[in-house]
Amino acid sequence: MSSAAVSLPRRFASLVKLEHTVFALPFAYVGMLLAVGEVPPARDWLWVTVAMVGARTLAMGLNRLIDAELDARNPRTASRELPAGSVSRAQVLALCAGALAVFLLAVFQLDPLVRWLWPVPVVLFVAYPYLKRLTWLCHAWLGASLGLAPVGAWAALTGELPWQAWALGGAVALWVAGFDLFYSLFDVEHDRAEGLHSWAVRFGERGVFRGARLHHLGVVALLVVAGLGLDVGLLYWLGVVSVAALLSYEHSLVRPGDLRRLDAAFFTVNGVISIVFFAFVLLDVVVG
Repeated sequence: MSSAAVSLPRRFASLVKLEHTVFALPFAYVGMLLAVGEVPPARDWLWVTVAMVGARTLAMGLNRLIDAELDARNPRTASRELPAGSVSRAQVLALCAGALAVFLLAVFQLDPLVRWLWPVPVVLFVAYPYLKRLTWLCHAWLGASLGLAPVGAWAALTGELPWQAWALGGAVALWVAGFDLFYSLFDVEHDRAEGLHSWAVRFGERGVFRGARLHHLGVVALLVVAGLGLDVGLLYWLGVVSVAALLSYEHSLVRPGDLRRLDAAFFTVNGVISIVFFAFVLLDVVVG
């Protein structure tokens, strides 16, 4: 077996930023736990995990394919696998096809409702990369795509979509959209030159900070609303307090004119937020 073939899985993992699965996957688990109010059987954990990994791989693969030419013209992204030539378009298309197959395999092991709804996230994934060419509201679309994680997991176990599930999904959507506003600061000059749209291009650096604060205040509010509609205990509320504290810390890391710690705010803190909240919800279900 050639060294290129051996390294292909590693290049695919880098292409789709597999480590960033930590952002949405714990919230899918939160949706499962709150939907049934107990620890689900191993089978449900398995298939929800497989569905999430398949869906996210598909979304990232499509994003990289659709944005390949833009990435090649952006100094920050020119070293990505497709622009750099370490993977081919045909290989990424094959990865997307395989990810879709894995996603569908998992979906058909879960509640019949999600077997009917599976095209919804796929449509969101396909549309998202094009939106930056059209509107600065592209961040909201990305948030909605990841916000489906807890909603889909809830439906996958119960076959129902109550308002509490949508409140939880809305919290995730605002969380993702809020930190994506920060992320848009990395490319604001490139986006202006390319005629692309983002919150940063439309409202400037200070507008990004104001928008992110409003989004993240909405996260805490919706987690409170969801909790009020569910039979949750003290540990859930401690989780909400922890999310609020971590979001406040994230915002303290960067300020207009000083973006030196933007990577830490985007990657590290947001990964911790999802894991910490999941841990509190899991403990709440186990203890309760």
